[in-house]
Amino acid sequence: MLQIFSKKQFLKDLLENFVDIHNHILPGIDDGEKNVYKSIDLIKKLEELGVKHFIATPHIMQDFYPNTNETIDNAYKLLLKNLNKKPQTGITINTAAEYMLDNEFEKILEDGNILTLKSNYVLIEMSYFQPPLNLEPLILKIKTEGYLPVLAHPERYGFYHNSLDYYDRLKQLGCLFQLNLLSLSEYYGNSVEKTANYLINKNLIDFVATDAHNSLQIEKLSNLVLNKKTSEKILSLINNTNTTFSII
Repeated sequence: MLQIFSKKQFLKDLLENFVDIHNHILPGIDDGEKNVYKSIDLIKKLEELGVKHFIATPHIMQDFYPNTNETIDNAYKLLLKNLNKKPQTGITINTAAEYMLDNEFEKILEDGNILTLKSNYVLIEMSYFQPPLNLEPLILKIKTEGYLPVLAHPERYGFYHNSLDYYDRLKQLGCLFQLNLLSLSEYYGNSVEKTANYLINKNLIDFVATDAHNSLQIEKLSNLVLNKKTSEKILSLINNTNTTFSII
C-alpha cells in the first residue's frame, strides 16, 4: 500500500495498477471518444496515469444511446483488433455497461441481459434532472433479481444536494456508490465537489472511477492535488475498488 507523507498528494500517485470500473473508452457508441484512434490515445493516457485494468462501461440509454450487448461487443472487438497492432503494454480490458434507469432498463433486467462489472455488480445512473418516479421499487427489483446496484457518481445528482439525508436512504436500500475522481475538484462545479467531500467524510462511498470520456479529463486528473485527509480516504477507496473488481 502506498504511504502518504506530505500534506498534499497528487491523485495520480495513488493510481498505480488501478482498476477503472467506469469509463467510456469504446469507440463511437456513446459520448466517449468517436473513433478507435482517439480511443487508443485515451487508453494510453489513462495507462500513463496508472490504470492497467479497464472495465469499459458505455451508456445504455433508451433515448440517446440505445446500445445493446451486440453493439458493445462490436465496438470492443474493433478496439482490441486495433490495440493488438500496438506494442503490448500489459493492460486488460473487459466490458460492462452504464445503465440509465429508464423503462428500457426494466425490460433488460427482466430478460436477464445485464452486462455486469464483475459477478453481480451492475452500474446504474439516473437523469441529472430528476430521479425516476419508481426509483426505490426499481432498486429493490435489481436486488431481487440477484444484482448489486452500483450508483454511478451520486455526487453529481444536484436534486439531492439540498436533501443530503436521502443518500442514507439509498444506502439503506442496498445501493453501492461509485464516486467520480474528478468530483474531487471543481471540474463539475463547486456543489458537486462539496457533495463529494460530504459523501467521503460520511463513509458513504464504496468505489471510485475515472468516468473518462476524453483526453482533457485525463489532463485534469493528472493535475489533481488532494489534501492529506482526503488522500488517505481515497487511497482506501482505490484499494477497495481494486480488490473488488480485479480482473486478473
